[in-house]
Amino acid sequence: MSSQPNGAWLTQDAYDRLAKELAELEGPGRTEIAERIAAARDEGDLKENGGYHAAREEQGKMEARIADLQRLLKNAVVGEAPKDDGVVEPGMVVAISMAGKERTFLLGNREIADGDDDLEVYSIESPLGSAIHGSKVGDTVDYTAPTGKSFPIEILRAKPYSA
Repeated sequence: MSSQPNGAWLTQDAYDRLAKELAELEGPGRTEIAERIAAARDEGDLKENGGYHAAREEQGKMEARIADLQRLLKNAVVGEAPKDDGVVEPGMVVAISMAGKERTFLLGNREIADGDDDLEVYSIESPLGSAIHGSKVGDTVDYTAPTGKSFPIEILRAKPYSA
């Protein structure tokens, strides 16, 4: 994978998990929230009806998540986990040394790291991601931070992400 298409790269497992979440939100999720809004509306005055306003807010968040998932899945590039060959590409957990500090993160889309909130995620479109994409373990690459300052980055490790 030397070049990245327009869509986000996802493993087949991540794609399937997100498609299942989307189906749940579009079907039973929408039905449930519509029922809660109707029940709250039946309680009377909407101006002071906390249950109604909470349900409407939840509906807005759910519809935003549905739109995000639809966009992500429509444009996703689905592939197998990358090979364990030390090449920095989407789906790899990468350890770098930058400014004397070691950092470890997932290169790709945060949806790959299902619920792993401890793992930072950088897309290959990010300044850091684009600087290291395609490099190999042992390489040193130049990285220009958004502030304009340039740093050498050494690639220490690159291993396929596993949930």
